[in-house]
Amino acid sequence: MEKQREEKIAYLAKEVLRLSRDSIVMNMRFLDVALLNMQPMPQRGFSGVAADGERFLYDEAFVLRRYKAEPAYINRCYLHSLFHLVFYHPFRCGEVESRYWDIAADIAVENVMLEMGLHFLKLHRDAERRAEIKALKEECGALTAEKLYRYFEREKPDEERLAAWKLLFHRDEHIYWTKPEQMEISLAQWKKISERIKTDLKTFSSGKNQSDSLEKNLAEATKDRYDYGEILRRFMVTGEEIRPNDEEFDYIYYTYGLEHYGNMPLVEPLEYKDIKKVKEFVIAIDTSASCRGKVVRGFLNRTYSIMKDAENFFSKVNIHIVQCDNEVQSDVKITCDEEFEEFIRTGKLTGFGATDFRPVFDYVDDLIEQGSFENLKGLLYFTDGYGVYPERMPSYDVIFAFLNEDERRPAVPHWALPVVLEEEEMIGYEHETGERVHQGHGVSLSEEG
Repeated sequence: MEKQREEKIAYLAKEVLRLSRDSIVMNMRFLDVALLNMQPMPQRGFSGVAADGERFLYDEAFVLRRYKAEPAYINRCYLHSLFHLVFYHPFRCGEVESRYWDIAADIAVENVMLEMGLHFLKLHRDAERRAEIKALKEECGALTAEKLYRYFEREKPDEERLAAWKLLFHRDEHIYWTKPEQMEISLAQWKKISERIKTDLKTFSSGKNQSDSLEKNLAEATKDRYDYGEILRRFMVTGEEIRPNDEEFDYIYYTYGLEHYGNMPLVEPLEYKDIKKVKEFVIAIDTSASCRGKVVRGFLNRTYSIMKDAENFFSKVNIHIVQCDNEVQSDVKITCDEEFEEFIRTGKLTGFGATDFRPVFDYVDDLIEQGSFENLKGLLYFTDGYGVYPERMPSYDVIFAFLNEDERRPAVPHWALPVVLEEEEMIGYEHETGERVHQGHGVSLSEEG
């Protein structure tokens, strides 16, 4: 009898999962390939459901108990786990604090399902969930896991609020997220799946607004990601600094001489070392009306903090901070990190006209001809991207740093590297230095531009 009971439970749970999969495919055909890559499989030993990258693992008794209480709950669990994989949430665990990331990811996927408004996903407490989501949208804008995570890091919600969110938005266990070796299907494979969904979704959502959050989460998941610190290393050059070079010093000959020749070493340590650091480059700031002082300040602070924290400055540098809208408005030369910090504290934005990138490149070419640079490695241009690009490739590397993703933004020339930065992240660096403001015309980097 006990064996028959277990077989019946297994059969019924399997049927419930089959119905859930069929419901998802019927209502969201663009997820068919994703569903094929997350097959249901019973897993005893925990009460709940989880995904390991290849399988949707479920406790049979949990599935039947939840289905009996509220049939749509299992549909929601199945799609919840699937969206986690489609949005790459499990693959980010090594980069984030799980305490905030887990709830941010749960809220993001639940928001997508609530916004789509499909009947087979409706649960009893969805009105409460919508109220919480509305409040969160007012506080941090679009609800992707990445944006929510940064918001939680900044605001540090208390344990009571985190527990309340978990009660409303938690569906599956994230037990495999911290074990990448058990994520049996690779991130590369899920990236292909997500790219296909992103393409198929355009057909599915034609004339509809229900999938706006789904599109935003897919865009966040599939966008190219960069290590900003690594990118800055493009501007580094080899140079000599007066410091002991332990790597090229032979301690055996040194100590042998001290022991056998009356405290006279056979070799002396080199007093200089060849190292790669930032020596010469240009930071161009687009001061058209679309670039605000608060965000520019954050961008400069972040750039400065990467250089300073990594000790990437030579003791003397030659960095030009050029402001330009449709013409060059100012050029501040920085020769040491103290001057960089002073500019961030006291600098002012000027311009606020139309955008044209060409004057900066012409200006830098003139500086090179005048001998203002010995070996200029590159130019970093912070802009919204809406401007006139130069046609000719310069003799130095160029990076255009954009604020947020924008599919309508014109493409950069083939010889330049585009990098997308997040506005919330830039604002997070806004208060790295003091608040003293230089008096004069223009907009202070500590004011709203």
